[in-house]
Amino acid sequence: MDVLLISILLAIVAGIIFTAIGLISGSDETAVLVPATLIVVLLGAPPEAVFAFFMSAVLSKHLTHAIPTALMGVPGDTTATPMLDHANFMRRIGLPHIALRKMISGGIIGAFIALPVSLAFAVFLSQFGEFFQENAGIIFTLAAVLIGYFSKGRWASIILIIPLALVIQGLNLVSTTILGTGLSISFFLGIAIGPMFTDILLASSASGRLMIQRQQPNEYKLAPEKKSWSGYFPNPFKVLTKKQAGSVGGTSFLSSLTFALSPVGMTALMGELIGSRVKGQYKKSTTSLSTMNGVTESTYIAETIIPLVAFGIPLSPVAIGPAQALFNAPPVFTTEPVHNLHTLMEPLDFLLYGLIGIIVAAIIAYPFSMNFARKATVLVLKHINQEAIIAMFIGVVTLLAFYEGGLVSVTVTFAMAMVGGLLNRFLGVGIGVQFMIFYGSNWIVTTLLGM
Repeated sequence: MDVLLISILLAIVAGIIFTAIGLISGSDETAVLVPATLIVVLLGAPPEAVFAFFMSAVLSKHLTHAIPTALMGVPGDTTATPMLDHANFMRRIGLPHIALRKMISGGIIGAFIALPVSLAFAVFLSQFGEFFQENAGIIFTLAAVLIGYFSKGRWASIILIIPLALVIQGLNLVSTTILGTGLSISFFLGIAIGPMFTDILLASSASGRLMIQRQQPNEYKLAPEKKSWSGYFPNPFKVLTKKQAGSVGGTSFLSSLTFALSPVGMTALMGELIGSRVKGQYKKSTTSLSTMNGVTESTYIAETIIPLVAFGIPLSPVAIGPAQALFNAPPVFTTEPVHNLHTLMEPLDFLLYGLIGIIVAAIIAYPFSMNFARKATVLVLKHINQEAIIAMFIGVVTLLAFYEGGLVSVTVTFAMAMVGGLLNRFLGVGIGVQFMIFYGSNWIVTTLLGM
């Protein structure tokens, strides 16, 4: 089948699936995107189709994550957290549907700006790619220190870099002894589902259950939908004011030139920077929300494309998290040596197939979110069990781990999930720090410790 057709079909599949997943509050990007992308890679999809799938999935997920955030006051995922204050204000004055439309319209504009801008910047940075590849071990270790310092766990994250590297290399040594080859997929699957797996462990413990137990169900009041446009596909530039569209465009452009900063941090920074210049709480909240969701899209796209095109190794919070499988999915994609989309695609391929993913997601997720947000939310609240979704992803992870190395790989995956999840939950050692430690663990053990 033609690569272009496969890419379009996979982008459509991603758009449908992740439009639905975005409706489920608290669905972590890394935990859902990594397994799904891995499946596409391991099924033998062309590199171009994998990239189109991922871009469609990211945009679809981040458009519909605005629905629970705006209508229910519950973050759709991690990057939606900075938007809660403004979204709650809009709910209090009875205008959550306005907040939702501003957020989604800002997101769609930000995505289309980010793709060409970040790709052009990546091409410029690609002249330094060889240096980064040759010094990957020390770069990952330094990045672990830097990300750890700015994480919730700060000093705990830094102190635990060497011990966690030893744990990872110890597990890898055991698996290598048994299987005759090392594991890779199992480790980053374990890190990805760590927080989710920790909640399952707490629920199965008599003492831990008290930490997550709820005495009564949550109650949500949803405002009625009011349509202010004709037709099915609204114009985002008519939903936003000219000043709001300008703010979204400017902040999306600037955030498309960054790749080492936290998407959550950039979202909060840009939103408050723009909001501080606007008078009146209503205008401030709607402007901040549209800007924030635009920055969410632009940072995710930029932090995927820049490391992928310029270096071929995951050197951004998004690259070491949700976009992990685009860099490292043995035996198809590897980072040592670099053999992934970086070597298999040209810059024009990234532009073409990235556009396919974004356009397909925009056609599916944008009008759906604008026209059926309330009905979809009611459907999810009444009929979709969040525990069932978690169980589904645990099952997918188990399948992928078994594919890599049988029961040994499954055991390593959940051992890593247990260690990483507990460190994240109780000590604030973020997933990004853990991924950096994983990539730098071989260098840490052999160079720093001489083992």
